[in-house]
Amino acid sequence: MKPVIEVSNLFVYYNNKPALKDITMSIRPNAITALIGPSGCGKSTFLRVFNRMNDFISGCRMEGKVIVDGSNLSNNDIDVETLRKNVGMVFQKPNPFPKSIFDNVAYGLKVQGFTDKKFIEERVETSLRQAYLWNEVGDNLNGSALSLSGGQQQRLCIARTIAVQPKIILMDEPTSALDPIATAKIEELIISLKEQYSIVIVTHNMQQASRISDYTSFFYMGDLIEFNTTENIFKNPQEKSTENYITGRFG
Repeated sequence: MKPVIEVSNLFVYYNNKPALKDITMSIRPNAITALIGPSGCGKSTFLRVFNRMNDFISGCRMEGKVIVDGSNLSNNDIDVETLRKNVGMVFQKPNPFPKSIFDNVAYGLKVQGFTDKKFIEERVETSLRQAYLWNEVGDNLNGSALSLSGGQQQRLCIARTIAVQPKIILMDEPTSALDPIATAKIEELIISLKEQYSIVIVTHNMQQASRISDYTSFFYMGDLIEFNTTENIFKNPQEKSTENYITGRFG
């Protein structure tokens, strides 16, 4: 099966200091790939490479080859707006817009120029159902998104992301600000979404990585130490530093 993301000899620098060093790996489609490692090891930087969000950081530059869904991100003429439509992003802290629940989910569709009211209504409902939120908010779509609980807000943000039907979803610690019950709902949702999407998730939660991901990559000090199936990483790591990290000896 052809990878959805191919990374070859990737370096990322912040003001000429390397944040990622010579990373090579392939990410499979319709799978959940977890990025683990201690704070400051380059996980979020690596995640942001895939939709060029590091472009917003002054002094950041990239070397190497990154192919996302067939497009070479090193090309200066790449259509970044199209890239970010195909590669959605869910952030650590829920960030709903100060709008209604309906308008939050419909936002991306309207930005892309969709005007058919019936089409937008159907896509909003479908996205909320996919995000396991419809039964909780379906009778209050005009209510403020900011009135929802933290877990509901995060599922709303996921619904907003999938409404425009990306091919890849990036998640940067999407449950770190949530309680265990809300976290369990988000994890169940993420597992269900891999049937339609390829998901890359940054997490500090080792148990979460082992529960939901198919593949796990361990980063340390800007290096990719080990990348394998999640089962192998957690049960039979090949590198001593991987074993030390997942068993809590450092981190």
